[in-house]
Amino acid sequence: MNDWFRPADEALIPSPALLLFRERIEHNLRLMIEIAGGPARLRPHVKTHKLGPLVARQIELGITKFKAATIAETEMCAAAGARDVLLAFPQAGPGITRLCELARRFPNTAFSVVADDPSAVRALSAAAVASGVTIGVFVDLDCGMHRTGIAPGDGAVELYKLIAASPGLRATGLHAYDGHIHEPDAAKRRAMCEEAFVPVLALRAKIRSLGLPAPVLVAGGTPTFPIHASHDDRDCSPGTTVLWDFGYGDKFADMPFQHAVVLLARVVSKPTPDRLCVDLGHKAVAAENPHPRVRFIELPDAVAVMQSEEHLVLETPRAAEFSVGQTLHGIPRHICPTVALHSEAIIIESGRVAETWPVAARARRITV
Repeated sequence: MNDWFRPADEALIPSPALLLFRERIEHNLRLMIEIAGGPARLRPHVKTHKLGPLVARQIELGITKFKAATIAETEMCAAAGARDVLLAFPQAGPGITRLCELARRFPNTAFSVVADDPSAVRALSAAAVASGVTIGVFVDLDCGMHRTGIAPGDGAVELYKLIAASPGLRATGLHAYDGHIHEPDAAKRRAMCEEAFVPVLALRAKIRSLGLPAPVLVAGGTPTFPIHASHDDRDCSPGTTVLWDFGYGDKFADMPFQHAVVLLARVVSKPTPDRLCVDLGHKAVAAENPHPRVRFIELPDAVAVMQSEEHLVLETPRAAEFSVGQTLHGIPRHICPTVALHSEAIIIESGRVAETWPVAARARRITV
């Protein structure tokens, strides 16, 4: 077995722990740039990793635009030196004034946000004027997910017109997230994606025909990343590609990203001859999916029979092979909420612990 996942000095690492493997991250970042045809086409989503040093590394590779889901993630990007950050979550209440405060504190970063409602646009305009800043606004389009967004039709045109006419705002573009498209077959996934974007492209053409500011199109997430990358008229915003997980790894065989994150756990008890209890509970791995929520490299066929806040009980006929205190190494099913459960990421380079990064943007608030 290739023990890439086992640091030579892991005996010193308290568990549970979030291990990030620098060489594998580097592979994934360079593959993202290759698929996109260059860094200029990328606006990677930072919600997966929430790590300022990883934003800084992407900037070193020529990536200047980023996408975030929270105010904290937005601030993290700006503090790391990002020149352009899109907050791809509709803001209401104090979120609007917090975003304007970020624009005031980081004048060298262009901030934008999505909106799908005229009242939100008016509130953004009033707050931007009061703060003396300019905020870019993308019309958030519903291209089939039915979570947020406005249908790409006449209402979206009118909303774009309102943004363009509103003081303190900059009509920036269209945001279309196709998170409902998870078809494993690459050809079928492409067909579904292309069909979903027919009205989106028609909307963009309509806006252009009216002489309004030319809209930038930010399209898709991870599953449709290669599809959108094949079109040179849009920005791509994959997120999971940076670290990868087995949920996407199993489903999308056409995307050769490497698992770059491992959850380190230890056997803490052997309650029955065929059971192991490890220290990887709900507080260390995302629990929104059914089991297996984590796949252990040493025990891929182990069955999770019980999980609580700090415990995970595995059933396996190989239990006798493992002793209390022995380490296990797991790949999570869903990496994004898993990272948010850890206060720090331990960076592994050349098979050893190199440094530790705080997961700064797991917080709801950094300074603003």
